[in-house]
Amino acid sequence: MSTLASVTDASFASDVLDAEGTTLVEFWAPWCGPCRAVTPILERIADEHPDRIRIVRINADENPRASAEYHALSLPMMKVFQDGQVVKTLVGAKPKPAMEFELAAFLG
Repeated sequence: MSTLASVTDASFASDVLDAEGTTLVEFWAPWCGPCRAVTPILERIADEHPDRIRIVRINADENPRASAEYHALSLPMMKVFQDGQVVKTLVGAKPKPAMEFELAAFLG
């Protein structure tokens, strides 16, 4: 079980779009092997940078509205939001150094 907070179609606007600062949303599914690989990496990044980035996850199968709206067709897909707008998209599992490199602008 992940330590990252979960969001849903119903809470997406308040939890992500209206959130202050930077929020990374991981679109995932229980059957997705690469999702299981990337979640612990995201948990570590969230733990190491709590004042820089907030990381949440959304089950793409159970929340089709947000998944369709943000074109989460390949999983895992990560979208970085600032001021309610997508500012970066990452697709697929990456090792922690590669993920940190991709997110360097948001981690400070």
